[in-house]
Amino acid sequence: MTDYAGKLRLGVNIDHVATVRNARGGTYPDPLRAAKLAEEAGADGITAHLREDRRHISDADIDGLMEHLTVPLNLEMAATGEMQAIALRHRPHAVCIVPEKREERTTEGGLEVAQDENRLAHFIAPLREAGCRVSIFIAADAKQIDAAHRIGAPVIELHTGAYCDAHAEGRFDDRDAELERLREMAAYAQGLGLEVHAGHGLTYDTVQPIAAMPQVVELNIGHFLIGEAIFRGLGPAIAEMRRLMDEARA
Repeated sequence: MTDYAGKLRLGVNIDHVATVRNARGGTYPDPLRAAKLAEEAGADGITAHLREDRRHISDADIDGLMEHLTVPLNLEMAATGEMQAIALRHRPHAVCIVPEKREERTTEGGLEVAQDENRLAHFIAPLREAGCRVSIFIAADAKQIDAAHRIGAPVIELHTGAYCDAHAEGRFDDRDAELERLREMAAYAQGLGLEVHAGHGLTYDTVQPIAAMPQVVELNIGHFLIGEAIFRGLGPAIAEMRRLMDEARA
């Protein structure tokens, strides 16, 4: 494994390679091939979300990733018994607990931890005991960060979607307010001893203010990179994101 100490890590989410495959059926394009290309292009980890409805990533995809990856796999999943059993069988490097609704196109918000602390604490305990690094995907909200800390999650991933949406829609005052909230909550979480990650909706235009936050140690980016790969290739798309991240930290 690569030594990641002191480096802002880039996790590449390959879900939407599977989305393209499943749109027509069959086996092409192969998410595992994309994951290996991402490794070669400098990804520090691979993220894959195994949804309950299997709308993109499949169980077979997870099998292949676990067998062939040389960088860590971050398995995103809902807090269900089925998903816990899958994670305990595979024991990936990392598990990220996310909210999930069948009717949503993508993960719409952070997990509601504060109102479900007891269940989530018992849910993540076996995963931690199995050696998985557990993270919780949450909004930049002190109440949720406190709850994630109380249940024993060592890592949080801050949802950057509201910030990215505001930028894309030209609501720059809202964007700046969301960015400041993310800055404050990243510092707050680090103060509690939590490792801070961030992701959702990040693009070349929005990544640098997030990458510049010294508390953030990992970004997870997927949809934009897979889309950009259509035009410039996956390797060059990842390389440009890596360049922007490194520039922001320089």
